[in-house]
Amino acid sequence: MRPKPPFATRRTLLAGCAVLGIAALQRAFPTAGEVSLAQDATPAAAAAPASGAGMIQSTGIGPVPSTGGSRPGPVSLVRERIIVEAIAPVGLTVDAAGIDAGIENLRVVNGAMQDPTGPWVVAWYENLGALGRNGNIVMAGHIDYWNVGPSVFYNLAALQPGAEILVSGEDGKAYPYAVEWVQQFDSTTIPLDDVVGPTENQSLTLITCGGAFDYVNGQYLQRTVVRANRSGPAQPVNA
Repeated sequence: MRPKPPFATRRTLLAGCAVLGIAALQRAFPTAGEVSLAQDATPAAAAAPASGAGMIQSTGIGPVPSTGGSRPGPVSLVRERIIVEAIAPVGLTVDAAGIDAGIENLRVVNGAMQDPTGPWVVAWYENLGALGRNGNIVMAGHIDYWNVGPSVFYNLAALQPGAEILVSGEDGKAYPYAVEWVQQFDSTTIPLDDVVGPTENQSLTLITCGGAFDYVNGQYLQRTVVRANRSGPAQPVNA
């Protein structure tokens, strides 16, 4: 905040104006004594300017001046930015768990993962990770379904580290992943940041229900989580 100027009264303002007026008049109209002294004084000879005085002279030879924009330095050095386009997954194949399913696009809304809409479809949460770039691709599927029985992720908990997972992308390529770990978490204490949070590498997280079933509340008490990491280059699906 800019400080306020000191308060000035009408009297001080008038006094200031009077002082300035007197000084101006003294400069414009000299007194008689000043006129007499000016007449008696012998004018001093004007000194001749020294040779080259007041001129700018070069002190040496330097590089040719350049425009500021072409000089090397932090301003003109632009870091190359590589943008990797996100690829949506369209299919999931896990031979060791008997999974060969299509994928639907869902979202995490207000911190809650939308449920897959059917027993045989896998949900991909599109506002989390995607294929082709670093991050955590999160998918979910039902372990069983009302009036259906065992569903798409029924055998997910049986996967072992090193098992292969193939994710088909909308670009016509299959992206391979290898299982890193399989864990069971209580549904009330699951570490969501670790499970569905971003990762520095290309990761894949599969989630389904597990553990004992609470018949009173109609829900499973645990969640089965599989974490896998990208294990090789993408290949054409029909190769």
